[in-house]
Amino acid sequence: MLRKQLIKAPAATTVTTPEEIDIAAVATVLVTSEAPEHPVDHAFDNQRGPGGSRWIAGELGEQMVILAFDAPQTIRQVVLEVEEPEFARTQELQLAVSSDGGQTYRELVRQEYNFSPPDTTFKREDWVVTAEGVTHLRLQIKPDKGGKPCRATITSLVLW
Repeated sequence: MLRKQLIKAPAATTVTTPEEIDIAAVATVLVTSEAPEHPVDHAFDNQRGPGGSRWIAGELGEQMVILAFDAPQTIRQVVLEVEEPEFARTQELQLAVSSDGGQTYRELVRQEYNFSPPDTTFKREDWVVTAEGVTHLRLQIKPDKGGKPCRATITSLVLW
């Protein structure tokens, strides 16, 4: 008779990845304006990608979205999606963080998005950042660098 014994394989080494930050649970979202049919809530509702829900500013011109955290956060990654299916324009965005309650900000990223519907309508950025003790995260959005009367928009903003 064959002698045998089942042994446990050594546990695989797992790489832990940081959890997505639940914005609704840890922050207050401050926004300069929002269209009633496209509130800022849409940027955080997990309906991502082309055709997802999105925030659209209620007014023309430069806008701000600020996340005021209940307690300081460590941010390692930021994913931003923007969709513009209607107007050709160049939207400029500046991402900055504050560690002093929103008194001063440190710029992390400045990015431009060129939209040329119907061909180029969706952009997704995935930034690895190093920001600890973050009390506020600010997006400043210039909807068109050329000065066309446009409204800012964001499809999703996700932090880890």
